[in-house]
Amino acid sequence: MATIEAQDLRERIGRFRVLIMGRANAGKTTILQKVCNTTDQPEIYDTKGKKVWVMIDRGNHDIANEMVFKSNPGFVFHDSCSFEAGSEEEFKNMKKFISERAHATKLEERIHTIWYCIPMDEHCRTFQRSEEKFFRECDTGHVPVVVVFTKFEALRPVAFGEMKKQLKGVSGEERSKRIAERVEELFTKTGVLDQLRNPENRARPKAYVRLQEMNKTDANCNTLLEHTTFALDNEELRLCLVSTQISNMELCIKCAIA
Repeated sequence: MATIEAQDLRERIGRFRVLIMGRANAGKTTILQKVCNTTDQPEIYDTKGKKVWVMIDRGNHDIANEMVFKSNPGFVFHDSCSFEAGSEEEFKNMKKFISERAHATKLEERIHTIWYCIPMDEHCRTFQRSEEKFFRECDTGHVPVVVVFTKFEALRPVAFGEMKKQLKGVSGEERSKRIAERVEELFTKTGVLDQLRNPENRARPKAYVRLQEMNKTDANCNTLLEHTTFALDNEELRLCLVSTQISNMELCIKCAIA
């Protein structure tokens, strides 16, 4: 394919559009801030482009509203706003929005990817009714779903607590190794991957990402951006994402090689 200039992509596609989903306190806002390299809150606009001055609460939230960060206006985000706590009507509205935006004729009007956040700080309740309803019932069309396991570091103290006696007298290196192995066992035991790979699901993830310790100042979402890039089937969208993100030079190189 001939080289596509970034300016041409912007004119044809506009901004890279992401729907971020997941229950409350899953770390969604932190992810968006890291992606856009800022600590500021986003500006929010309604469907007519009018700025919404007050941060939206669950009572009057509209999934069609656009969130934009000044630090990187090339991204536009939509938030499902933890629909799991809402009514069946709220779920239907979310499904309708995804269906319309997944099958929109114009590329710039579509959602280009879905990030579904599942926090691991409640490892016994990773796949709840909200996750089941979304993955079983939502038709995402060709829009890739990337599952993001947030707060993955929460499994480590659980693993340590279970192995505390066994780790007495063990070297630091061996201790870290055993705890890491136990974390993997705990993650497998949640059964969340089996649920996500259920053949009856209508929405099927194209990639899985683990994020941890995102509260640290040097934390980033490079892995998420990389997996999202290569989950995209459309080459123009890949290049649009790579040109929109401004912090990951390694991703630019990998995409160029691919």
